[in-house]
Amino acid sequence: MISIIQAKEEHIPILIPLMDEYRIFYRQNSDETEVRNFLEARIKNKESIIFIAYFEDSPAGFTQLYTSFSTVSLKPVFILNDLYVYKRYRKKGIGEILLKSAKEYCRLQGYKGLALETELDNPAQKLYERLGWEKDTGCFHYFWKSN
Repeated sequence: MISIIQAKEEHIPILIPLMDEYRIFYRQNSDETEVRNFLEARIKNKESIIFIAYFEDSPAGFTQLYTSFSTVSLKPVFILNDLYVYKRYRKKGIGEILLKSAKEYCRLQGYKGLALETELDNPAQKLYERLGWEKDTGCFHYFWKSN
């Protein structure tokens, strides 16, 4: 059975290994101390919404949303910045339920929608498209790196 909760401060110890593995997946060094500091700041300052998925009462994955704004539509939007499921829990529908939970939360909050970006070879693209995300082919995505 899969269940989803919205993370609060007391869930930080559960999130630390999840987020640390997520970062390792994206070729970052393990650093549970910095992950803890990052999560504490996001949750304490109400800077993100984090959903945790449980599979049979064990933490199995998470997704994290940040708020941004659309000047053109004059509405807030969520950036679905992170989605991760432990490897041993993949192919069980957990990512799909996390994405659906994020979409429902977005609707309930009255936000315009959810934006996400992913690596070109990420196999989750098929899941995103099946759940209604559309690949933006009308513009380029740029990023300036400060260091």
